[in-house]
Amino acid sequence: MSKTKQIRLVNLSKSYEEGDRVRQVLQDADAAFEPGEFVAILGKSGTGKSTLLNIISGIDQADNGEIWFGDTRLTGLSERNRTLFRREHVGFVFQFFNLIPTLTTWENVVLPMELAGKFSKAEKESAVKLLETVGLADRHNTYPDRLSGGEQQRVAIARALAHNPDLVLADEPTGNLDEATGEKILGLLDQLTRQAGKTLVMVTHSIDAARYADRILYLRDGKLVSEA
Repeated sequence: MSKTKQIRLVNLSKSYEEGDRVRQVLQDADAAFEPGEFVAILGKSGTGKSTLLNIISGIDQADNGEIWFGDTRLTGLSERNRTLFRREHVGFVFQFFNLIPTLTTWENVVLPMELAGKFSKAEKESAVKLLETVGLADRHNTYPDRLSGGEQQRVAIARALAHNPDLVLADEPTGNLDEATGEKILGLLDQLTRQAGKTLVMVTHSIDAARYADRILYLRDGKLVSEA
């Protein structure tokens, strides 16, 4: 996908069965994300924010609607092709870091490169630079359990950017951090994605975190709206 392509969500709907009830988390949700834009999606816990990110990335499928990455209709791809597309074009930052505990800092960062088949000398050098940029060049061989929460999230940001994705999805990236550390992580994430011209979509329940974005959308009653 070219860096100049827009990402569009068209009439997305998603529901889940919970016992004898059906919970509608998305209902004809529409949105467009411009190239290089930082968009925050604000909503209370349990409103379907994480589900929305999973659908955008192709991990989960909507019941109805379409997702377009430029002229590629993600919702028209097979599960395998969605996986291949995600490995190349999408980076993730999670609330609970999701680092693999048996891999070192370096091994966690380069894993997306290996999965995407991008592991040339140039890619290795870019991974080294990413670790330097996030302030962890001296923790190259450290395992995640030896890192603080903020350090683990720095590794997670480096991992999300390592394979040079077009889109970065952040799911409550400061939700497991104290306020001061969370502000540093948001500043770093904002800086690194803007420098590379990447589109960043972050879901959060924190209005303070959302203020870093160029634009805020609100997930309300299954729809994405711009009004508070």
